[in-house]
Amino acid sequence: MGQIAVRASRPLAFAVAPILLAQGVRVRRRTPVLPEAAGERHGVEGDPGTEPLAVLVLGESTAAGVGVPSQADGLGPAIASGLARHSGRPVTWRVTAHTGFSARKTLARLVPQLPEETYDVVVVVLGVNDMLEMRSARAWQNDITALLAALRPYLRAGGRIVLAGVPDVAGFPTLPQPTRTLLALHARHLDRRLAHAAASTPSAVHVPSPRIDEPGLFAEDGFHPGAAGYRRWAAHLVDALTTPQS
Repeated sequence: MGQIAVRASRPLAFAVAPILLAQGVRVRRRTPVLPEAAGERHGVEGDPGTEPLAVLVLGESTAAGVGVPSQADGLGPAIASGLARHSGRPVTWRVTAHTGFSARKTLARLVPQLPEETYDVVVVVLGVNDMLEMRSARAWQNDITALLAALRPYLRAGGRIVLAGVPDVAGFPTLPQPTRTLLALHARHLDRRLAHAAASTPSAVHVPSPRIDEPGLFAEDGFHPGAAGYRRWAAHLVDALTTPQS
């Protein structure tokens, strides 16, 4: 029954579209619109002295640090800091992201902007906007597959592309019911397709999103992570990257 409900997320949403549209208007009216985090979108974490690892964080508003005032509190530096502590090497980080971007827009508009550099780790943070747009699972997987192909030339030998899981929005406090349940169902559907795309690409790994449903982990909009939420998410990704595969 659960699997059927997840696959039926789009038909269910279309069936109750008037309710969803009305709730969407109310949510937009009462939810503050937060800017992307200020500051440089590149830097170095860890002690210099050895050849650094290189990390790219690519994607939507959470990649851009919406919810915190400074990039220093965002996802990119937190991932780099965790990898530096684990490896004992410095880690350079770069963020290339834009609020509201889907996988399709990221492929068309952000990837062509990437500098001619290569990375040990590329973290792709996408899915929330595709979820909100009710993008079909098949089209979403096609977009991700094309994005993976476009990113492979940016990987160093032995490098990995990390597909950060689509967040489970069932715990997002700003979303009312039934909008929250329907979006959560669709998010799970997209996340399964994300895992399938990673499994089909030798250099890619899918890391399911951790539960971020405690009030203290959210920014003031109740939708994006705050500084503590980004730290928890980054630690989860670093654990996945540094845990030996069985």
